[in-house]
Amino acid sequence: MMLAALSSFATPNFDYVKLAPVLIVFAGAIVSVLVEAFVARTQRRSVQIVVTFLTIAIAFGAVLNNYTAKREGIEAMGAFALDGTATMLQGIILVVGVLGALLFAERRVDPAGDAFAPRASALPGSSDEQQFTEAGWLQTEVWPLFLFALGGMLLFPAATDLLTMFVALEVLSLPLYLMAGMARRRRLLSQEAALKYFILGAFSSAFFLYGAALVYGYAGSTNFGGIATALSKMTNNEGMFLLGALFVAIGLLFKVGVAPFHQWSPDVYQGAPTPLTGFMAAATKIAAFGALMRVMYVAFGGARWDWQPIVWVLAIVSMAVGTIVGVAQSDIKRMLAFSSVAHAGFLLLAVAAASKDGLSGSLFYLATYGVTTVGAFAVVSLVRDATGEASHLGAWAGLGRKSPFMAGVFALFLLAFAGIPLTSGFIGKFAVFSAAAASGATPLVIIAVIASAVAGFFYVRVIVLMFFTEATEATASVVVPSGYTRVVVGVTAALTLVLGILPQPLLDLAANASTFLR
Repeated sequence: MMLAALSSFATPNFDYVKLAPVLIVFAGAIVSVLVEAFVARTQRRSVQIVVTFLTIAIAFGAVLNNYTAKREGIEAMGAFALDGTATMLQGIILVVGVLGALLFAERRVDPAGDAFAPRASALPGSSDEQQFTEAGWLQTEVWPLFLFALGGMLLFPAATDLLTMFVALEVLSLPLYLMAGMARRRRLLSQEAALKYFILGAFSSAFFLYGAALVYGYAGSTNFGGIATALSKMTNNEGMFLLGALFVAIGLLFKVGVAPFHQWSPDVYQGAPTPLTGFMAAATKIAAFGALMRVMYVAFGGARWDWQPIVWVLAIVSMAVGTIVGVAQSDIKRMLAFSSVAHAGFLLLAVAAASKDGLSGSLFYLATYGVTTVGAFAVVSLVRDATGEASHLGAWAGLGRKSPFMAGVFALFLLAFAGIPLTSGFIGKFAVFSAAAASGATPLVIIAVIASAVAGFFYVRVIVLMFFTEATEATASVVVPSGYTRVVVGVTAALTLVLGILPQPLLDLAANASTFLR
């Protein structure tokens, strides 16, 4: 009987070229782990940097190869889809990844080393920690963790099966939990952030997995195509499906940071090492929104009229919470965290639109938002006072008089977040808002415009604080970074400005890429 079963087993055929970007990053992560095991400690950092950037470069080349060859299809037994949307999202994530890796590699900003603790296992304030700091140890384990998280992010928006998506969710999340607790400064705050992020992620995973079980009970399949087919037959178990779809969506909304599922996200932004915060805030949102769009458009598209009103409500709540609570923040990282909550609400307009224009608008928005976010946190990492990183807004008063260039760059990023014309943020919001209006969500767009105007207040407040307030002894200084951070600041600032003036090439690319395979 066993021989008969084995003889009937069909060996799956994989197109490894289509899977190449994900496989390359995971292979690089494995090599990075081996580097930790076999390379001398004095040489690990240099080798890890070479492995990381080489891996990202090769993976990006594989993405370009898939795009130019117009490769599309469902792979890995229906669990992975390479279509226009997946290809563009993978390219965006890799661009954000290389920018994040450059921030990870920075050593000149902090006199003790990089942004990560010399040894994460040492108790904060202990003699062991002091000994490792004086010895100049560097936490090179962050590099394989970074690559594993990046690989999960590449897989997440391309998954076409709920189980594959769950695996990708865990692969991208677990390394981030660990790295969030590895900050060199304010160790206890960092470890608190890591614990809160882990608990938040556990809730996300639990909701997602239980929802997937309910959807499987309804459709008899976890594959997106099978779920869509079951929805088209309209069986009598719609209550089970709606509850399962709601739980799956909640699991994804936790990762996106939509209110009211944003709880503790600001604490994670504040406590995590700033290079990680920048990478995590940008790349995780890109990957999670790509996954959310694929689930809602492909798997649950047949129940559009059931979930659209809920998306409307969540968008309004997220925009309101992000803008109103953001105004009251006195910490720059927490302010950017609530800004992220508001932007998640704006992006939900693209989900509510449920159209090709909504999908293309979200791709452009995610690309520009990701670049601007990494740039903003790169500047935050450079503003220092006597205690270290100066995140309190009071230390930013008069910064424009002491460091006009860096304050001007940060002002550009804030204006982009506010959606001011001639910045990439304005084009992104216009693309998403126009798609939502075309789909009949005009009242939602009006609320979004009002929320965007209110959010502009706390962005402009920081600009006024930097340029129209006298510098004092408490005013922070901007540290001169190495070439790593200079490249990040220069590239992100240039892209924020160029994409606001000449956005059409990226808009055309997003329009051509806005397809989902079913």
